[in-house]
Amino acid sequence: MHIKEEAVERHTLAVIVDNEPGILARIAGLFTARGYNISSLTVSEITDDDLISRITIVTHASAPVMEQIIAQLERLVPVHKVTDLTAFGQHVERELALVKVAGTGEHRIEALRLAEVYRARVVDATTSSFVFEVTGGTEKIDKFVELMRDLGLVEIARTGIVAIARGAEAA
Repeated sequence: MHIKEEAVERHTLAVIVDNEPGILARIAGLFTARGYNISSLTVSEITDDDLISRITIVTHASAPVMEQIIAQLERLVPVHKVTDLTAFGQHVERELALVKVAGTGEHRIEALRLAEVYRARVVDATTSSFVFEVTGGTEKIDKFVELMRDLGLVEIARTGIVAIARGAEAA
């Protein structure tokens, strides 16, 4: 007897919740308790009165497991809506990173040249270092960081992924 394994795919979830203490811990706990990993997690208030927040979660799961995750999230009382943006259709994903690079001479010149190619902005500079701000897809940021490793990479801070559905409709 051959058991068919389900393909594990990357999913981006948008979760609309009441902005109340402990909700993020409850959602993260739901993933942890069931052995699901969160690759990226961002949270932001989305209403003028700061009562509603949007949590963007990137995880990897098979289709049946993703259905289970969504069902469990929807059962949490402060959750208003859960949308699997991956299943919903085309969506836009972006991330921001601050990348600190130290170096002099040719390394400094090359870091500035690559920053221009990747449309990274210099947000801080000293005579021996730069802090670049780079935004875009995860792959773009990964590649920029990889290139900076040979040029004096010191530190990286990343926001995690934010995502929104394309088109006029709300997801």
